[in-house]
Amino acid sequence: RMFLRLLSDVRWWTVRPRWKSTSSFRHTTTSSAESSTISLPAQAQVVICGGGIMGTSVAYHLSKLGWKDIILLEQGRLAAGSTRFCAGIVSTVRHLSIELKMADYSNKLYQQLEQETGIKTGYMKTGSISLAQTQDRLISLKRIASRLSVMGIPCEILAPKQVSQLHPLINIHDLVGAMWVPEDAVVSSADVSLALANAASQNGVQIHERTSVSHVMVQKGCVTGVETDRGQIKCQYFVNCAGQWAYELGLSNEEPVSIPLHACEHFYLLTRPLKKPLESNTPTIVDPDGRIYIRSWQGGILSGGFEKNPKPLFTEGRNQLEIQNLHEDWDHFEPLLSSLLRRMPGLEALEIMQLVNCPESFTPDMRCVMGESPTVQGYFVLAGMNSAGTSFGGGAGKYLAEWMVNGCPSENVWPLDLKRFGALQSSRTFLRHRVMEVMPLIYDLKVPRWDFQTGRQLRTSPLYDRLDAQGARWMEKHGFERPKYFVPPGKDLLALDQSKTFYKPDWFDIVGSEVKCCKEAVCVIDMSSFTKFEISSTGDQALEVLQYLFSNDLDVPVGHIVHTGMLNEEGGYENDCSIARVNKRSFFMISPTDQQIHCWAWLKKHMPNDSNLLLEDVTWKYTALNLIGPRAVDVLSELSYAPMTPEHFPSLFCKEMSVGYANGIRVMSMTHTGEPGFMLYIPIEYALHVYNELMSVGQKYGIRNAGYYALRSLRIEKFFAFWGQDLDTFTTPLECGREFRVKLDKGTDFIGRDALMQQKQEGVCKRFTMFILEDHDTDLDLWPWWGEPIYRNGLYVGKTTSSAYSYTLERHVCLGFVQHFDEETREALVVTPDFINRGEYEIDIAGQRFQAKAKLYPFSSVFTHRRRKDEMELSGYHGK
Repeated sequence: RMFLRLLSDVRWWTVRPRWKSTSSFRHTTTSSAESSTISLPAQAQVVICGGGIMGTSVAYHLSKLGWKDIILLEQGRLAAGSTRFCAGIVSTVRHLSIELKMADYSNKLYQQLEQETGIKTGYMKTGSISLAQTQDRLISLKRIASRLSVMGIPCEILAPKQVSQLHPLINIHDLVGAMWVPEDAVVSSADVSLALANAASQNGVQIHERTSVSHVMVQKGCVTGVETDRGQIKCQYFVNCAGQWAYELGLSNEEPVSIPLHACEHFYLLTRPLKKPLESNTPTIVDPDGRIYIRSWQGGILSGGFEKNPKPLFTEGRNQLEIQNLHEDWDHFEPLLSSLLRRMPGLEALEIMQLVNCPESFTPDMRCVMGESPTVQGYFVLAGMNSAGTSFGGGAGKYLAEWMVNGCPSENVWPLDLKRFGALQSSRTFLRHRVMEVMPLIYDLKVPRWDFQTGRQLRTSPLYDRLDAQGARWMEKHGFERPKYFVPPGKDLLALDQSKTFYKPDWFDIVGSEVKCCKEAVCVIDMSSFTKFEISSTGDQALEVLQYLFSNDLDVPVGHIVHTGMLNEEGGYENDCSIARVNKRSFFMISPTDQQIHCWAWLKKHMPNDSNLLLEDVTWKYTALNLIGPRAVDVLSELSYAPMTPEHFPSLFCKEMSVGYANGIRVMSMTHTGEPGFMLYIPIEYALHVYNELMSVGQKYGIRNAGYYALRSLRIEKFFAFWGQDLDTFTTPLECGREFRVKLDKGTDFIGRDALMQQKQEGVCKRFTMFILEDHDTDLDLWPWWGEPIYRNGLYVGKTTSSAYSYTLERHVCLGFVQHFDEETREALVVTPDFINRGEYEIDIAGQRFQAKAKLYPFSSVFTHRRRKDEMELSGYHGK
């Protein structure tokens, strides 16, 4: 393929943007010449580090919320980092609803920013066309389209011929369809950043360029100030918007803050104008199967992508003030160039102006990092945009500013919260390897239940090798390996691993047999990943503080287990857990795996600094085995020589006992599924012994291993909500049928009590509901996974939060929240049980609606225990 002369000496950003001509901005912004003469203020309420689109957006939104005493520091020039090289595409085509909302807000903000500030931002509503070369990709786009529609964002699924009408240069021969989002846009990211900075400075924010932050000063776990190359500034809040340098800056503190991100090289090319120059409003093209994006740029095109073999850089922590264009690498870019010329063959003779190579920072899970540090109060972070900084800049800045001013953002941002990561995700080697997987994944097809392949086997149970040898297939949660299901001998393991589909998965029958065994015999599931804390005291301090932090009554007899949670001031769940009273002054708390950091931070923040009170993370001390099924009682009785029947060992009871030769095992009569059985918390040195004994003795009772997919099916058909999937910080116990887990009259106040009292009086505006799909063919129809829109009498009322196939009901079960809006004012109305019961419901799966029956309670145990005709005898399980 022949190129015309490469004008690599031509620089895109030859002209400095025009902000310096704005006199009102100049007074509060120090340029490089002035920086040496003007001294920094001695103190401020907030110091923001980073003058890219994130830092300026945070400054803009804080000033809009009324905070004025703010200093923004930029080590080089404003918008001269990654922001300067952004492709400038603003797109709402996102899988995660919080990302979709951020992008939608950003689009609306940028649209009016020029009018507000008088600075041209290059905003142009172009629309975007996402192309599908395969049916699976089209299904993925249809799933996104159904979510965009209910949010009021126009979108349309197109046939290939319709793509040609919108963009005549596109080759459509290999397409099966596309999605058109007419309100997506393009901007100049640097100019947006300068406009935000201008507006912030008009509101009193001081901006200093050429000022480097060396570290943040911390005392007693709180931010006290920053040290710069031009002196100290005392402050209460620090915001790390340092982009790819955020990781380095976090580690440089007196109290290190872990911010897991890593830079990779990102390539795009710029061309000269076409013979007939492209209109500036030509739609942006995203061709994920070809791994490229294409937008109009000054009559020519800008096209880049996310290659399969990315090049990480700065692993050693190299520091560069302003990011210069890195080396061109045409060999590396060649696959993307080939893809571009296949998609737009008419460009063969087009003159290329420049191949831009700039660093972009990526995170371990492809989602940005925002929020307050779990270890340093007042230290906030907004970074790691995974090449979507322009789309998220406005919305992310808004949510972080709300978080700082109001104590929490206006939406559930848990999927983006810094506290979803621990220090374990901060190893440089881990980050380097993981981002090499993450960058291609941005355009890879993400089917339900996919797993990262890098950075695995980091945290494992002592039983990992034993379970792996028995056919365990693994998933990872918070760095912990957890079994999904167990492949029976003789099954094609490779085919199962490569089975990725939106339809009925290949593991369907395997999980079905594990569920059947849980209901009819006995299964063991390794649940060691659960977060485990011990809270103890010398006197009654532990009980007193836990009574204030938790909504249920924990003043129960020793040995009792209480299902409860920690609420925020609005009554929403900060945590969902079970607590066992081990003795008068000691409590054992079990929480979801990914809550380890969040829980610890919440407890530390609200517990008094009392030397008589001890909080210890004992997650690593115990292996947790879940023994589920009607024969669990027989297995445990035989191993412990103790009666385990309900008369001797009632439900929700905890007792230390010996199992086999091992002593000090915490046995709890609960399974997190609603099925009979026990949780065993085993000191790790005994784990292998206890597991071997269980499997040996359990053989005659039909014991087998099971995984989390079986657990999921069991808990969903029993209408059990899980935090992080169904529950979040905006969900109260009254909205999800958990009134019985709250003791408003326990005699002591607790966080969230006032909000719950008010809600009890006024009624709830959303209600957790169970849906059973009626006309859905499990074998032929697309499966529901999560996030599907729910319709009541034809009107959108909510979305599903989790779903699973119920092997007992032989139907799909979806869980989700139903809301009730006034049709004219869109005001939220009270949702009564009667409102739920009287509706006709449909669940939208990728644009196809299926009838569903709504229930506020799980099916009766009589119905759920009906047997199938082909029921196997228990003896049939032997040796399997």
